[in-house]
Amino acid sequence: MEQLYVLGTGNATVTRCYNTCFAIRNTQKQFFLVDAGGGNGILRILQDMDMELSRIHHIFITHEHTDHILGIVWLIRVIATRMRNGQYDGDLNIYGHTDLTETIATICRLTVEGKFFEMIGDRIHLVSVHDKETVRILDYPVTFFDIHSTKARQYGFTAVLENGQRFTCCGDEPFNQDCLEYVKDSCWLTHEAFCLYSQRDLFKPYEKHHSTVKDACELGEKLGIENLILWHTEDKNIRRRQALYMEEGKSYFSGNLYVPEDGTVIELR
Repeated sequence: MEQLYVLGTGNATVTRCYNTCFAIRNTQKQFFLVDAGGGNGILRILQDMDMELSRIHHIFITHEHTDHILGIVWLIRVIATRMRNGQYDGDLNIYGHTDLTETIATICRLTVEGKFFEMIGDRIHLVSVHDKETVRILDYPVTFFDIHSTKARQYGFTAVLENGQRFTCCGDEPFNQDCLEYVKDSCWLTHEAFCLYSQRDLFKPYEKHHSTVKDACELGEKLGIENLILWHTEDKNIRRRQALYMEEGKSYFSGNLYVPEDGTVIELR
């Protein structure tokens, strides 16, 4: 059965959880990793979740913000080491829009030792993808799309799983109506929820161009989403976050609502 591995659930400045990133595991136990968080904490999380690097050959980075891109430097560093030591079979493909792949290459050139950096272009491939382009990743047709971000160019994606269900990630900003064609038939939708609507005056999500739990759940209800996953949240309520978010969300969304913790595995069925 296919599974969703939730590595992190927090927004950019969290300290009590990791930045939002996740992976889809197919029935052959290979992973499609999406984003890498903001640091080397990604390595510990992968270890804690028993995600072997040898089973990660495809990574998609949504955009250039530090909480999404910096972890990729550590993954490149460690995987390049394993490649050189004969401990990693095959190649690693890292996907992103054209500007983003150039940014990743620049960061690595400035921070990664030369013998590891030279693996980029050899066995580590920075693959530029374009708006509305479909790429075969693992067993899935994955269609990338521009989410029309107001802050930094950002792509989401929609994929058809082995079980025929559509899984869509629309990035870490509120849903844009121009992306409706990718979201509307989704069985699974991931959406950011910066905070509770009841705490909007405290966290000021709209000033940061983010949503509340209420906003995301009203969207999911309007679009008829069956399974809605909320993350990219604040962490001040971390101990009660799941209960509080579920309580508010269920008032506006009648489908299956998920507010996962870091390290959660969700069955995609």
